[in-house]
Amino acid sequence: MPPPPGPYPPSVDPRAFPQQAYPQVYQPHPQVQPPAHPQAPSQPPGDPFQDLPWVSDGTPTAEEFARRRLAKPPDPIAKVGVRGAVNNITGGLAKLSPGRREIERKQDVEMVRRNFGGLRQVTVVNPKGGAGKTVAVLLLAMTFGQKRGGYVLAWDNNETQGTLGMRAQQDFHARTVRDMMRDLHLFRGAHGRVGDLSQYVRAQGEGMFDVLASDESATAGEMLTADAFAEIREIVSRFYKLIFVDTGNNVRAQNWQAAMDATDQLVITMSARNDSAETAARMLDHLEQSGRQRLVRQAISVVSMPPTRKDIDLPAIQRHFAARTRAVLLAPYEKLIDSGEPLRYGQLSGNTRDAWLKIAAAVAEGL
Repeated sequence: MPPPPGPYPPSVDPRAFPQQAYPQVYQPHPQVQPPAHPQAPSQPPGDPFQDLPWVSDGTPTAEEFARRRLAKPPDPIAKVGVRGAVNNITGGLAKLSPGRREIERKQDVEMVRRNFGGLRQVTVVNPKGGAGKTVAVLLLAMTFGQKRGGYVLAWDNNETQGTLGMRAQQDFHARTVRDMMRDLHLFRGAHGRVGDLSQYVRAQGEGMFDVLASDESATAGEMLTADAFAEIREIVSRFYKLIFVDTGNNVRAQNWQAAMDATDQLVITMSARNDSAETAARMLDHLEQSGRQRLVRQAISVVSMPPTRKDIDLPAIQRHFAARTRAVLLAPYEKLIDSGEPLRYGQLSGNTRDAWLKIAAAVAEGL
């Protein structure tokens, strides 16, 4: 008697059974339960492999092998906190699952690491000085660089003197975007390699991102044009997957408007003060009146907290921007940030790193 037709589960080989006692395997209908067979091995409840494809002779396919690995991810084990410490102390005998905070952090990291499908630009804005734009650009670039492993650029698109280069780590050179504009002919057409670009951007070491600084002289050079912004963006897009753009305080400047037109995700920063928030709100009015309503609705609002919450109207700020943008997130006070010194990722407090990871995940969700 020939063996009954497949498919067979992976643990069953029809040749291992006497010819008179072949097990029957059914393809269940969504609304019909297969009849029980006394000699068929029972599937464990919730078996992720029971619906995988098999060929008629019971031999698994390459597709089945690939899907099997995806179908059953390893059970999560706590690596940090008290649960992680217990797992480490017991040498793996105890396998405590991660807590809510660790699970959320893992989800945020996975969101930041996702494939965006091409070049993406994040633009950080608020026409008021001291609203935290430069710090936000640096901390977002640091976070994405750390979690993704590079191909991240922080670009100071200030129309005059910017401070991104001052708050970043110094490199072997002090060239700025002005030097790059002067040498644009070296990159036109098929010319220019990543090694050539390193003469104009400043590597940030452990941050795993680069900085393209603005002119650090308050008087030198002319205003950047929209064409200059577009040409520089075309060049850096050959070497980076993610660009964070710092902006100046003049919403009428050509390079400010050009940055808006190229933006995939807008980030609005402000301190937890009414004047900083009102300036941001008026800028949103301008963007909506210029036809950029969708950019505003998908924006992320980041409120930087002072050392104390005394005399701030935080709920009013949160309500206003929650009604106008996709999310409002708080950035905790950090003494290192407030000092004005160059920022290093490893010197930031764990609370600050976690908060900016949450902000970065919200940004990544919009990309």
